[in-house]
Amino acid sequence: MMTPSKSTRLTLLIKLITLLALTFSINSTIHAQNTLFIEEMTSSELESAINIGKKTAIIFTGSTEQNGPHMVLGKHNFMAKNLAQKIASELGDALIYPILPFAPTGDPATRSGHMAYPGSIHLREDVYQAVVNDVVISAISSGFKTILIMGDHGDGQKQLSQVSNQIGPLVQPHGIKVFYIDAIYTAINGEHAGLEDTSMLMAIDSNSSWLRQDQFQAKPNNASSSLLGASVAEGIRLNELRVKAALNQIRQLTKK
Repeated sequence: MMTPSKSTRLTLLIKLITLLALTFSINSTIHAQNTLFIEEMTSSELESAINIGKKTAIIFTGSTEQNGPHMVLGKHNFMAKNLAQKIASELGDALIYPILPFAPTGDPATRSGHMAYPGSIHLREDVYQAVVNDVVISAISSGFKTILIMGDHGDGQKQLSQVSNQIGPLVQPHGIKVFYIDAIYTAINGEHAGLEDTSMLMAIDSNSSWLRQDQFQAKPNNASSSLLGASVAEGIRLNELRVKAALNQIRQLTKK
């Protein structure tokens, strides 16, 4: 028979192990709650976040391309990350996959479209679609139940829609939903790297490092609009408009 002292020690040991496990779980949850971006989490932190209800994944694509002499190549990527964060914060149950920084931008061989300018990076449409397809499948494999696909760059929107249309019906019987959110792109109309883009980027450029205001007199890519009217206030308005449009579409589709 076990002596009382041994029994007491065993009970204390079990309690200690339970407390350590609980502490690990709490720490993982705390770290997970400090970010909305999965790339800033460990695998165990992500698992904990999904288990406590973060079951929506946002897959957002950007692009690396020329934007005239006044705007950096990474415009779409910076905008996508900012918009994704605002949308995820509003939804409450969403986490964000790494922004895909590449998209169809022209033909490198003939130097058409954006590929006529240094720094632009092109993915063939089939490759682009395949990459997004595999990211969606990876998110499903991780345990997410709702996948939201969206893009900040014009070329490639069709491929994003096709990914949703192809995967969605296959996984829906298993309680998983895949949606293409086009409202984030269609909410506003504007010229490439024009007044609207300049204002929206200006609104999130906290370090004033993404725009060259001494180049605002030069119209990018023969754009008809002047950049001198760009402003932080207008950028905030446009960014909020895009987020609101996306949230409305998401809530209609998901009934949230």
